[in-house]
Amino acid sequence: MRDNLGLSCGIIGLPNVGKSMAFNALARAGASVSDYPFCTIEPNVGVVTVPDERLKGLGAIVGSEDITPTTIKFLDIAGLIKGASKGEGLGNQFLSHVREVEAMVHVVRCFQDGRVSHIEPDINPERDIEMVNLELALADLELVERRLEKVEKLARSGEHVRVLQAKVKEERGLLTKIKSWLGEGKPVRSLSMNAAESHSIKGLGLLTSKPVIYLANVGEDMLCTPGHPYLRKVMEVAAREGAGVMTVPAKLEAEMAELGEEEAEEFRREMGISQVGLTKLIQACYSLLGLITFYTVVEGKVRAWTVVRGTKAPEVAGKVHSDMKTGFIRAEVIPFEDLNEQGSLAVAREKGLVRTEGKNYAVLDGDVIYFHFQI
Repeated sequence: MRDNLGLSCGIIGLPNVGKSMAFNALARAGASVSDYPFCTIEPNVGVVTVPDERLKGLGAIVGSEDITPTTIKFLDIAGLIKGASKGEGLGNQFLSHVREVEAMVHVVRCFQDGRVSHIEPDINPERDIEMVNLELALADLELVERRLEKVEKLARSGEHVRVLQAKVKEERGLLTKIKSWLGEGKPVRSLSMNAAESHSIKGLGLLTSKPVIYLANVGEDMLCTPGHPYLRKVMEVAAREGAGVMTVPAKLEAEMAELGEEEAEEFRREMGISQVGLTKLIQACYSLLGLITFYTVVEGKVRAWTVVRGTKAPEVAGKVHSDMKTGFIRAEVIPFEDLNEQGSLAVAREKGLVRTEGKNYAVLDGDVIYFHFQI
């Protein structure tokens, strides 16, 4: 069996915007929280379970208590400052840690508190976002320029056949377009590209191409004011980039994380908070990255797995075990909703609700799958 870690998210932002507090609230990991820059040097890491009522239901249906949920890894990364792309502050460490994650949770300060210092004299979410994005864009720009230099040399070389020269010319055109976009301080994720272009730049590992969710860290006084100017600015930036956005009172969530489950639930009701911040964030991440969950039941063990929507059955099987991908024959599939309605796999089979799917089947969210394969 393989590790069924869903994805890794880096929590980024300027110093003292509440990153570590948000991390504590979301991952319940007790990271150090202090009022000075670079309190977090090496990333704090928290692996959290993805809430999943279907998984519990599946365990009950098959009569198993051996249940393994999928998880998300959160990294609380050191605060970024102006000049990070040139190594200022902890710039080099910051950028290297961001490269390791699949998505970014960008914490933006949207609260007033004179006891918590800020690197700027006032609270301005749009400016703060632009400061971080500019440093990421400058780091990407340097990388793209280096790659462009290599491509230019290939383009000038007479040693390549015509087909290869055409590919080099195509790459040069795309890199030039990206360079111009980054030069304006804009993230690559907001640049219009076709599927082939998006695929071709994956190997570059561009920071600004990573999906991002802007997490507006608000005070208690803003819980009932969704139209607050700070929040509007964050939403406007997210809309321009096609990014996700959510609101979390990090300090309040961190305090609730220290309470017992019943106490925390009662406190949420009193404060009018409908969902735990972690649950909201996981839902936002899944939506942003196009992720789905499927399930397996093998030798009485029930497990949840995370894959990208549209992934074909052999690739999905390979997530469970490499032998299942190479020796894939077919998959028996039933949606959890159908299985839950029937109450047992035997009844579902009798009613013809278990389908047989081949190599071209794109797995759907909630599928319960049994893979047939040969070694």
